Amino acid sequence: MKFASIRNGERDGALALVSRDLSRAVMAVDIAPTLQAALERWQALEPVLRQRYELLDAGRAPDSFAFDPARALAPLPRAYQFVDASAFLNHGNIMEEAYRLTVKKTPGVPILVQRQSDDFLGAQDDYPFPQESDQGDFEGEVAVVLDDVPMGVDPGRALSHVRLLMLFNDMSMRAHLFRELSMGFGFIQAKPSTAFAPVAVTPDELGAAWSGGRVALDLHVSRNGEPFGHPNGREMDFGFGELVAHLAYNRNLRAGTILGSGTFSNRNHRAVGSACLAERRAVEVIDQGAPRTPFLAFGERLRFEMFGEDGRSVFGAIDHRMVPAKAAA
Repeated sequence: MKFASIRNGERDGALALVSRDLSRAVMAVDIAPTLQAALERWQALEPVLRQRYELLDAGRAPDSFAFDPARALAPLPRAYQFVDASAFLNHGNIMEEAYRLTVKKTPGVPILVQRQSDDFLGAQDDYPFPQESDQGDFEGEVAVVLDDVPMGVDPGRALSHVRLLMLFNDMSMRAHLFRELSMGFGFIQAKPSTAFAPVAVTPDELGAAWSGGRVALDLHVSRNGEPFGHPNGREMDFGFGELVAHLAYNRNLRAGTILGSGTFSNRNHRAVGSACLAERRAVEVIDQGAPRTPFLAFGERLRFEMFGEDGRSVFGAIDHRMVPAKAAA
């Protein structure tokens, strides 16, 4: 199934189902008013939602309408919890080599960070940031959305709690990152709002590409219409089962928790490119002695998209423009 949250003047939007080819949608508010509400009653509501989805995909759903991604908020416009991982160790290895960093890592233990979850942006929303000197950067990632997960769940069982997957641009403001890291707590100014593709999908929509708790598809990133990279998700060093189990070691996770993969990064990055500016700049430091690729400027446009084995867009595209933030009134 594919889900969207349609703009209706409310913060959480209105729940809709979207056809597999992303061409049509039908409202589902009579089943659950929002995606969060559906997640909280998933076992009871999933069969009813799936029946309507199958009618929609067969072209037989009454009251269906053309799906417009611009009308969609983030699938979960806000969440009770958002945690991001750094599960592609190749990305960290490149950064450490380029900048001669010494990072304390425990073998076999994933890196996770608590993130802000109260203000997600939609796929075609303009992306505002205060000034170009913030050194805006993008990071292409996927995330899972969980139902209720019990404390102490093992990695194998953890995957059974993955209800949805999403594609997102985890924006960064690099000018603030090392300062905040050196303070020993988490990110605040270095990690502003996150932007999500217009639909969230159930794992079965990925077919064989959902394997071992990983999304084995290329993540296509372009900057101002020019291809930037297409790394594949199969190289996650920690699958989502391991990440969920680590997060739930001593706590329960509640329905609607979002857990990100970290920036897609492949060992053959010189062939497939990168999913973020920082990695490309680090490769330039290694190869040429200094970074050459600039950070984001106002007016630039970014696009992120994944295509399934059938050639169709899985999540729809994130396609947004960088703009100056308006001063508060």
